[in-house]
Amino acid sequence: MFDGVGVREISMQELRESWQQPYMLFYNKYVPQWTLEQEQKAFREVIARKDCPKSHPYKGTVELVKKLKEKDISMVVLSGDDPTTIFPEIKHFGLENIFKEVVADSHDKAEEIHDLISRNNFNPEETVFIGDTNHEVEVGKEAGIKTIAVTWGFCTEERLKSTKPDYLAHNIEELEKILLS
Repeated sequence: MFDGVGVREISMQELRESWQQPYMLFYNKYVPQWTLEQEQKAFREVIARKDCPKSHPYKGTVELVKKLKEKDISMVVLSGDDPTTIFPEIKHFGLENIFKEVVADSHDKAEEIHDLISRNNFNPEETVFIGDTNHEVEVGKEAGIKTIAVTWGFCTEERLKSTKPDYLAHNIEELEKILLS
């Protein structure tokens, strides 16, 4: 995405250390003039390219999600991903009809989480928000629900710890243990 606007390439480490949400906070550090609409257009152009790598679920995630569904645990997805990628991924990974609701293209999850909890009649005391960014931990805490930060995503473990999540999972086995205990 940065290539198209003349910004230097950044490493995955730099991305993980500097990622912010709402995600325009991150992008505007590198491209101050970008609007949300311009970023979304650039993102869609990149993901539509044939040479754009396809995502793969973290090892064991699909199986854990299916196991949680079998245990009649209600799940929703609140994602900043573009609908043109997340819905085909859900289908490709065999996760159709698993989630009560999938909200895609969420720029600021703080604006959506309360409505999502309300629409799905979730009891905040029994609800957990799993995320891989500081923003998700902060949003979950603000919504009055438990938070689980996973260390295999966008933010480094050190950054995640700084937000004091209720739980920190380093792998899928730890996540499963937290969720099912």
